[in-house]
Amino acid sequence: MLVVIVGPTGTGKSELSLDLATRLIEAGRPAEIVNADAMQLYRGMDIGTAKLPLADRRGVPHHLLDVLDVADEATVARYQGEARAAVSDIVDRGAVPILVGGSGLYVSSVVYDFQFPGTDPEVRARLEGELTDQGPGTLYERLKAVDPESAARIGASNGRRLVRALEVVELTGAPHVAVLPGDPVYWTQSVTLGLRLPREVLTPRLDARVERMWAAGLVDEVHGLLPAGLETGVTASRAIGYAQALGQLRGTLSRAEAVEATQQLTRRYARRQVSWFKRDPNTHWIDADDADRVDQAATHLAGDGAPLPSP
Repeated sequence: MLVVIVGPTGTGKSELSLDLATRLIEAGRPAEIVNADAMQLYRGMDIGTAKLPLADRRGVPHHLLDVLDVADEATVARYQGEARAAVSDIVDRGAVPILVGGSGLYVSSVVYDFQFPGTDPEVRARLEGELTDQGPGTLYERLKAVDPESAARIGASNGRRLVRALEVVELTGAPHVAVLPGDPVYWTQSVTLGLRLPREVLTPRLDARVERMWAAGLVDEVHGLLPAGLETGVTASRAIGYAQALGQLRGTLSRAEAVEATQQLTRRYARRQVSWFKRDPNTHWIDADDADRVDQAATHLAGDGAPLPSP
């Protein structure tokens, strides 16, 4: 069985995954963790992604961390294949896979039977050229005419996703389907645990987290990634916090402005995460600050037939 831990950023998903892995090991079942945070795929992007240092992983094997260079483009289709291969290998070794992350589409691509259309380099290049020449607004209006649901979901400013949606429509003649199906088909047997916090608790926690990232040296981390191609990376350069730290380095943002912008974007991202994960009626929700959250998680797993005894 696949164990899945989801929830908005800042709710302690990594800690819960380690606590559950520890309990599994104590029960005689090895466990391994598979990352489902798109930005933690990148080598060197540690502070701004809250990536667990190796020393803090309690000896539990982790997969799909630090597998991309910052100049590489992360795609959910590629991730799906690699994550499912990792899960299958873990199961074949007799261990329990624990999928952990807040990137909703990445999580869902593993859990559910998602099919991702291919790509065409010529179509992609043409659309990217139109994005450069005309801006995302023009592509948004075009997508709205042929696939209004995707246009509403993506918005008028996300040029990369607009290009992909238009590419899919052009290649398949069908809408760009990248949402949780109304009646989802599971890829494999799984149990999903969701961590939640009231907004009035989560918001100041996220703001403080951003401040700590700057204090921990996020700007220096970004500066060190410039020779590796961070500025040219399609995905990495736009990551929350990294784009703002780049602005600070370029002199287009002050430190205070970069921090404030990152806080605003982080809060907005957390709201999107909540909306995404709430779509799955089978998720077992746990209050992230409950002292017995690990026991609650263990009870849910045992109740769903997972290989973990109830406390």
